[in-house]
Amino acid sequence: MDKKLLAILAIIIMMPWRLHAETDNFGSQVVSLVKKAGTFLDSLSVKGLDRRYIDAPKKPWQVILRGNINQSDLKLSTSTNEAEEVMPFFVGDLTWEPRIKTNPATYLGFWAGYRGYGFGYSWNVGGDKGRILTFGATGGSYGVNLRIHWFDNDEPEVYMKGTGLDEVTEDGEAIFAPIEYNGKVEIGSPIKTRALFLDGYYLFNKRCSYAAAYDQSVFQKRSSGSLMAGAMYFHSSTEYDNDLNADLIMLMSDIGVFKTDQISAGVGYIYNWVPVKGLLISAMAIPMVTFYNHHKMRYFNSTLKEVMQKEGWEDAMDMDDANYKIWLTEEETHNSNIRLNVDARLSITYEWSERLFFNAFGQFSNFNYKTDYMKGRLNEWYINASLGLRL
Repeated sequence: MDKKLLAILAIIIMMPWRLHAETDNFGSQVVSLVKKAGTFLDSLSVKGLDRRYIDAPKKPWQVILRGNINQSDLKLSTSTNEAEEVMPFFVGDLTWEPRIKTNPATYLGFWAGYRGYGFGYSWNVGGDKGRILTFGATGGSYGVNLRIHWFDNDEPEVYMKGTGLDEVTEDGEAIFAPIEYNGKVEIGSPIKTRALFLDGYYLFNKRCSYAAAYDQSVFQKRSSGSLMAGAMYFHSSTEYDNDLNADLIMLMSDIGVFKTDQISAGVGYIYNWVPVKGLLISAMAIPMVTFYNHHKMRYFNSTLKEVMQKEGWEDAMDMDDANYKIWLTEEETHNSNIRLNVDARLSITYEWSERLFFNAFGQFSNFNYKTDYMKGRLNEWYINASLGLRL
């Protein structure tokens, strides 16, 4: 019995040392795994590249302060045949083009990464409300980027063209004439737009680097250009299905929500120009063919539309916005034909030293879609200005 007690005491006494040893072993394994991952990423940054033209900095970590100015311009177009059936002040065909064009918005944020693998986050400090979340993975000859942008707009621009009531004579005769309006309108509830961009690029010339120009994870030492292949996935969701937007929904042919998914691919060109040591100017452009173009739309009816059809325009206008009610009637999906989009970028980088650098780059993207009932396009541009430190 005494021997058993001594054995138990010995196990209890030794347990802290064993746990400490196991903890040290686990910590060593984690450190070893991190080192292996770092070594692997180090090798990818310049793997297969011509080191006379491209090289990797000794400091692998990047911490970047980033400012961003951007603008999104979403334009929709829909036509209403026999508009007098729902809007007594109009006759014939009516073209309605709401344009969700944000004010140029200013964002401030950061980027942190290792050898071009990292993430960034920016928040709005001026202009329309919004947020931008980015992820990136770049090597010497390739780049993969994910960007998520969400913003709201409660004062869209609207273009309207049709034949509307011009005057009523003393005899009560309605005289119609062509009308056209182009300007901003206020709506009851903001239009919410969410956009996701996922793109990837591969450069065929091992003397030219995408990463040197657009995330500074490597250096471009000499000028060089390259043919490049690119692919892009784009998803957007625009929603204004709020009771307060019953009038907007009616004019949009009852559409209150529409979502778009596109997959595009193309071939383009990039050129990295190094006029003096430390300075890099890069330009790239890729025309892309959109071979998958899928749309989902939700249709709504409203008390506003019912009153307008049954009682007339004046009774509908007497309704208070708070009395508007909408409800979902159906959901449809459509596929557009093949479309042509474009992705263009310009970048300027200056390296003060191996640790400190400045970069500014701009991007313009264009997306098009069309269905039997509606067509639209989204143009988005942004300019990033970054001050980075390598650690």
